[in-house]
Amino acid sequence: MQLRKLASSFVVLAGLMAGSTAAIAAEPDNTMIITLKGGDVTVALRPDLAPKHVAQIKTLVREGAYDNVAFHRVIGGFMAQTGDVEFGDMKDGYNAGRAGMGGSKLPDIPAEFSQENFKRGVVGMARSQDPNSANSQFFIMFDTASSLDGQYTIVGDVESGMELVDAIKKGDAADNGSVSDPDRMIKVRIAADAK
Repeated sequence: MQLRKLASSFVVLAGLMAGSTAAIAAEPDNTMIITLKGGDVTVALRPDLAPKHVAQIKTLVREGAYDNVAFHRVIGGFMAQTGDVEFGDMKDGYNAGRAGMGGSKLPDIPAEFSQENFKRGVVGMARSQDPNSANSQFFIMFDTASSLDGQYTIVGDVESGMELVDAIKKGDAADNGSVSDPDRMIKVRIAADAK
């Protein structure tokens, strides 16, 4: 009987601990809301894994830099990439030929690799061959890609709206996922901020 009570207590404690972890991940100041044509995608940012990257993303969100930015590279079964605030803004300065080559006016960020895995719904930072070159671009995983583990910085997880991510217009696989007439992030905000 004592053993059963102890086991029950452990299960309750484990549940509370799991719940507290989820609550930390979903704090309004670390929740990014991306409005797509079909509705809102809610992303729990992970400053516990990548504090410098998350801080930069939040700065760009609060500047409105991600608003109207194209999903310039979308590969079905792999990921949807966006965040080129220099060449990807579909209302101000969009350049289809250069989208995906730019960043922001902020400096690049040193890699913050973790032991977390790239699986469906994970948000990672895009970069060039230099591991310390992430700036503003990020991608959302459609599926698992263990080849990215430990090679790219994870900055968040989709909490809701993954079906909207699935519906993002896919690119040409023969052209590395390049998208003509791409979908875009209409508005991006941090949940703690006033609308």
